[in-house]
Amino acid sequence: MAQKLTLKKIAQDLNVSISTVSKALRDSHEISVETRDKIKDYAKKYNYKPNNIALSLKNQKTKKIGIIIPEIVHHFFATVISGIEKVANEKGYQVIICLSGESFDKEVVNMDMLANGSIDGFIMSLSKETLERQDFHHLREVLNQGMPIVMFDRVVDSIACDKIIIDDVAAAQSATDFLLRKGKKNLGIISTVDYVNVGKLRTQGFKDALLKRGIKFKESSVLRIEDAENCTKSIEKFLKQGNYDGVVAVNELFAVTASKALKKMGKSIPDDVAIIAFTDGMLSKYASPTLTTIGQKGEDMGGLAAAKLIERLESKHDMEESYETVIVKTSLVERESTP
Repeated sequence: MAQKLTLKKIAQDLNVSISTVSKALRDSHEISVETRDKIKDYAKKYNYKPNNIALSLKNQKTKKIGIIIPEIVHHFFATVISGIEKVANEKGYQVIICLSGESFDKEVVNMDMLANGSIDGFIMSLSKETLERQDFHHLREVLNQGMPIVMFDRVVDSIACDKIIIDDVAAAQSATDFLLRKGKKNLGIISTVDYVNVGKLRTQGFKDALLKRGIKFKESSVLRIEDAENCTKSIEKFLKQGNYDGVVAVNELFAVTASKALKKMGKSIPDDVAIIAFTDGMLSKYASPTLTTIGQKGEDMGGLAAAKLIERLESKHDMEESYETVIVKTSLVERESTP
């Protein structure tokens, strides 16, 4: 199948920047007549059909940022939005928030809807279904038309854009080491399915921490949750079968569910079983017992994402090949669920 001609492909073939191609196709006087004619002739020869919507965005700035996240009930995403809004508003931008509901189709529809002149660029965390399908055509299409994206938390290496993340492997190693230092010897981890990259990376960190201390890693010590809304029975079964004295949970929901299951089994937390979770949110602070957590600093991540996107939007120079991955440091917050 013939490769679809995009702004990026034209730019590569003619050895110019994407913004030069975009401006030339709009007859911008910033581009020399010779270069404009060369680009327009090439586009005509290969029957290039411009995305007029995306091209129009180069002409008129909306001073709005589109945010697409899997869900808003999760404390982490709420804090990221707060961080984005704070920085965006300070710089004269407004935000429009859309939820994918973990759906690939909804994520695509949201991007199509926002890329109609409503916004100047995207900040997003990918849906579970998008990661499962490994289909990123909607992201590439937006980027190929010169519209910037900043990803956070759930990112994908194959898409060239700015990314704001934590070191999930190192953070999970730190959480696991903390339980081992507290004298816990038989550890389990409640994680996501592997195609959700943060779950996979945190599981890897858990495994690495055990192996570094000479503790045999057992695949049975990992519970991978597919359906977070209906995970109670599988968590109860996992805890009963494993008889763990320490549990790492990759989010607050899994940790609170585990805590309830353990109390139902007559276990004392943290004496019989210690629990450490990711995301230092309201659930952790008001759970009984309160949860020791790895704080992800969502507000900082959101602020950095907004600053990076606005920098790219307002830069007078081409930044197309200078993408950056920023790693935000995590913090350990000790509470009642660990000794």
